[in-house]
Amino acid sequence: MERRTFLAGAAGLGIAVATGTIAKAQILPLGPLPGTRYPDPRLEIVKPGAFRRIGNTPIERIATGFHWAEGPVYVRDGGYLLWSDIPNNRIMRWSEDDGHVSVFRSPSNYSNGHTRDREGRLISCEHDTRRVTRTEHDGAITVLMDRFDGKLLNSPNDVVVSADGAVWFTDPGFGKLGSYESTGKAPLELPPSVYRLDPRTGRASVVYTPEAGRPNGLAFSPDEKKLYLIVMAIPGQPGHIRVFDVAGERLTNGKIFPADFSQGGTDGVRCDTDGNVWCSVGSGNPAEDGVRCYTADGELIGKIHLPETCANLCFGGKKKNRLFMTASTSVYAVYVDYTGAMVP
Repeated sequence: MERRTFLAGAAGLGIAVATGTIAKAQILPLGPLPGTRYPDPRLEIVKPGAFRRIGNTPIERIATGFHWAEGPVYVRDGGYLLWSDIPNNRIMRWSEDDGHVSVFRSPSNYSNGHTRDREGRLISCEHDTRRVTRTEHDGAITVLMDRFDGKLLNSPNDVVVSADGAVWFTDPGFGKLGSYESTGKAPLELPPSVYRLDPRTGRASVVYTPEAGRPNGLAFSPDEKKLYLIVMAIPGQPGHIRVFDVAGERLTNGKIFPADFSQGGTDGVRCDTDGNVWCSVGSGNPAEDGVRCYTADGELIGKIHLPETCANLCFGGKKKNRLFMTASTSVYAVYVDYTGAMVP
């Protein structure tokens, strides 16, 4: 958004990590949120019988002290969470075993969104270098894409990988609209778009360009027959989610997902194995800050209330049933009675 209206042991990726200290930012208490009781009222059942809530689990703040936490991805074979602290130009790491927080990579080229491919390699969107990269198992970094039709990408934002290995990413340009999430403002050479890249051949194509607004978070349905795409708000037009049919290398039948974000914009999106759509909410009404859960038909069934604007989210944990939420200066986690549609 502009931007906001709204060490050891890198197991599984084989990456050498840098050490560092938490930047001076808001430091909030860790652990369960103040006043927590069971069942946690911050886990709101909007439609009884449709949203399953675990009655004896709290929402926990697991890390804090960042300037803008974004782009979480869970590394199951390593037992840790990675996310971007964009303004501080670093990727952070949280270990599930002991709760230790460390700097995973610094500088990170002001990276934003991350995912993993089917071989477990980290795929990252870098604002400053205007590229999508892959971190190999030996720690080497491969540039997957930094140009299209001879023009520089704007500043890739979020990314997913499909079962065939293709990398789908959004390129709205937020990182180059100013100097907070990159080294400085720069002209955008391409329309804000969604791309599909085949990393084996290097062939890339534009699969969607909004008529208005900028593309942001994206996620596949569990069967990969649908793609959910967040289109950020512009003056006079609220943000929304568009849902497409995935037809091989193309997106077809795009339509607006029936969810109302007039009281708080959305940024990140994920799906569970039941087909429900989970999206981050914030930068509007503080009472709406957190996460919403919708059915695949767009019916709101549950909410998770957080004390900070939520930028993005991902499923993780050993059983894929822990929801991690990057929210402004902190990272939150809660166990849910759902399994994330995540691979690996």
